Amino acid sequence: MNLEDIIQETKTYYCLECGKCTSVCPVARYDTSFSPRMMIENALLGFEDELVLDKELFSCLTCYTCQSECPSDVDFPVFVRKARAIAQGRGQRGICAHSGQLQSLARLMTSPTIKQKRLEWLSQEYRVSEKSDVLLWVGCAPYFEPIFEDIELSALGITKASLKILNSLGIEPKLLPNERCCGHDALWTGDIETFRKLAEHNAAQIKEAGVKKIVFTCPEGYRTFKLDYPNHVDLGCEVQHISELLAEKIGRNPDVLGKLKEIKKKVTYQDPCRLGRHLGVYDAPRRVLESIPGIELVEMKHSGLESICCGTSAFTNCDSCSNKLRSERLSEAVATGAEMLITACPKCQTHFRCAMVDKGEEHRPTPKIEIMDLANLVANAIGEGGKSSK
Repeated sequence: MNLEDIIQETKTYYCLECGKCTSVCPVARYDTSFSPRMMIENALLGFEDELVLDKELFSCLTCYTCQSECPSDVDFPVFVRKARAIAQGRGQRGICAHSGQLQSLARLMTSPTIKQKRLEWLSQEYRVSEKSDVLLWVGCAPYFEPIFEDIELSALGITKASLKILNSLGIEPKLLPNERCCGHDALWTGDIETFRKLAEHNAAQIKEAGVKKIVFTCPEGYRTFKLDYPNHVDLGCEVQHISELLAEKIGRNPDVLGKLKEIKKKVTYQDPCRLGRHLGVYDAPRRVLESIPGIELVEMKHSGLESICCGTSAFTNCDSCSNKLRSERLSEAVATGAEMLITACPKCQTHFRCAMVDKGEEHRPTPKIEIMDLANLVANAIGEGGKSSK
């Protein structure tokens, strides 16, 4: 794909140069050299070098804040994603966070001969079934464990909590021993070859498994399967975030999880960009929170469509601007008087915890608040019969 094709596909020609995209962009708020409007202008003027060789191209969070305000409906995040593919072809890449470990893992997982031990954590307290037509997508959770151990994030804890929830709903899901990374980060950093290989492998595994529904705990995996895979592979099954599944079941039967324990907490909720602005899922997580006895939900100043991104996309170009965004969002959470910040995305939690540890050179004071995934909170309310974790 060339620049002209990207302009056509993303409605870039309709740009009015009103600057609303830059005015609402969270990155531009802290980095005055970053301007979505100027990137669009360079593309329209045919200045490909100025666009794809600019390191700022990889600073975009692809959070869809700009597109939600654009009067011409220019799809800037997809414009950026496709421009990054051109940049990759010309040897340009963003600066990888965490020493590039996660990007390297994704590329390694494209090998058809790689052997994984991704289900060693599974214990007998969780009920799974090879015959089930419901698949729980574990994703990169096993690989997050060692990488983010220092910030006390347990991505597998979220997976285990989700298994406990599914079991409480009477679902014994299937787990795939050879699934791979969904390819989200590869796709959004322009590494299309890696993304396609991962998508093709996962689609083959899913078809062979014969599942009818895939449940996700990660909004990035969910978005990738729902919106991006159909452009490359055929899955032939339904996909759903666990918050949607829970809200649906609770809506039909408020007691579907049994008698929940009271959790007397004032909480606030972070809308993940992929779950919210990308997929329009705002109500389901809130309905789940409101179903837990004792939970008081208070909203931050910016919530729903106006929610502030956690500060980094695809583990790329994580810098002082990213930290300022996280600090701003954590300040909003603390200002509500909430005791706990609830997330529905492992990456949101990763970035907020990372900010609170603050190992960067700036050592900026960052507001502190307890953080927990929605699945962990629900699993704790269910009580005995499953293991809960942070």
